[in-house]
Amino acid sequence: MASGFLKIAGGTVYDPANGVHGEIRDLWVADGKIAAAPSDPAAQPVSLLDASGLVVMPGGIDMHCHIAGPKANIARKMRPEEKRAAAKVRRTTATHSGTLGSVPSTFATGYKYAGLGYTTAFDAAVPPLGARHAHEEFADTPCIDKGFYVLMGNNHYVMRALKDREPERLQGFMGWLLGATKAYGVKAVNPGGVEVWKQRQAGNVASLDDPVAPYDVTPRQILRGLAEAADALRLPHALHIHCNNLGLPGNWTTTLQTMRSLEGCRGHITHVQFHSYGGEGDESTFRSQVAPLAEYVNEHENITVDVGQVLFGKTTSMTGDGPLGYYLHKIYGTKWFSGDVELEAGCGIVPIEYRDKSLVHAIQWAIGLEWFLSVRDPWRVVLTTDHPNGGSFLAYPQIIRLLMDRTFRTDVLKTLPAKVRDRTGLADMDREYTLSEICIITRAGPARILGLKQKGHLGPGADADITIYTPHENPQAMFELPRYVIQGGRLVVENGEIRQPENGRTLHVAPPYDRGVEADIAHWFEEAYSIRFRNFAVDESYLE
Repeated sequence: MASGFLKIAGGTVYDPANGVHGEIRDLWVADGKIAAAPSDPAAQPVSLLDASGLVVMPGGIDMHCHIAGPKANIARKMRPEEKRAAAKVRRTTATHSGTLGSVPSTFATGYKYAGLGYTTAFDAAVPPLGARHAHEEFADTPCIDKGFYVLMGNNHYVMRALKDREPERLQGFMGWLLGATKAYGVKAVNPGGVEVWKQRQAGNVASLDDPVAPYDVTPRQILRGLAEAADALRLPHALHIHCNNLGLPGNWTTTLQTMRSLEGCRGHITHVQFHSYGGEGDESTFRSQVAPLAEYVNEHENITVDVGQVLFGKTTSMTGDGPLGYYLHKIYGTKWFSGDVELEAGCGIVPIEYRDKSLVHAIQWAIGLEWFLSVRDPWRVVLTTDHPNGGSFLAYPQIIRLLMDRTFRTDVLKTLPAKVRDRTGLADMDREYTLSEICIITRAGPARILGLKQKGHLGPGADADITIYTPHENPQAMFELPRYVIQGGRLVVENGEIRQPENGRTLHVAPPYDRGVEADIAHWFEEAYSIRFRNFAVDESYLE
């Protein structure tokens, strides 16, 4: 078997999941997997990649982004001015053409993720009726493995099961829906609030205990019910939660209550930066409340977070939180799209801009960094921008530099409004991330949080997703241009050029469930849906 091996020789390996922190080692690859070294010392590989003097890590994993499905496609169509101004992605003998901007086209998304050293990405919010669309776009997103979380936090069947106090029926529905949509996990966006928005103009919930008509259940009940169902089904990833009151001053109390409501259950709080605001609704009181939230996370191992870091510049807000989209539209006065998805979900899309001269935006920037520097265990905090909401995933190298270089971080902070230093704790934070910690928050950590045992590490049996960097004193320069990127054992990127842009796999789950629930689900479909039950499920052919 040694004759089929690729050997990556002499690299400085960072593999925190296996306790390796910058050791010079060889890696062997066979059949798309990391392999044990051949027992015969005279065995020679078919291919040899000399990694001497280079840094070797597992491929990056973006566990929360928006790259596929109806919402992403509408956002692309809404921003022609961005497409015209952005650099062109031109066709080559190996690649398709594409467009950039804050929401790149499908092919460009795959190429740019791979070019950054990322080999896996998860779309964070797909309505069940949009699942087939998402899979069709995944088929046109090369170079990376991908998956998505299906929206359930405002689903009428979920709320009906909770009203009737039938947790087994909710578990059955969740298991069926995951299998039918070929999703990887479950997402709750502003639970209950989106349904209220769909019922009346400017509607929303204000607290976890506001009843949601017509089922008279509360966001707290929705959160708890979904989290318990996900745990009962033993899903690899916890309930993925976009808390209520995102973006509103004073929302940190809602976030803390959400965390407390999950006692005894797993929960992942996503883009937590947007949920960590103090104040009373005006700029004069807006401030960070990271400290009490991070302390809760530090003391409760059932909670994990990704940050949703804000970067300065223009981008597009696209969210499954319809009332948030309207709120941003009123602030910016720009064009706005709002869409309702039958009895399932909704969305809002708005062009936005984060300005470094804005005190509020500068505080948001600082809050994200506070989160990275406040969570003591790097295995429980993940680097994201909520692409494109906080900024493009292409800005990840800049965030890495901000975390590894305190002097650079301080220099940037000095360019921002002076009150940022009074209203956040960032100026007093001395911590600098190590390369091993960066490897954790971009690779090993998200793999563990997602339950992806075959990813995020370089041990035998792992997927051969490998990124090789040229060391540089400037971490941003190092992470912007990997020397080599290997995905599934194939050389995908070499010195910034796409070599083998083959499609990756779609990651999904199909947990066992009580199939007796299907008759009730089918009856509900025939009464309430625009399509027939038998036509709803995504066929296996979409995964080929």
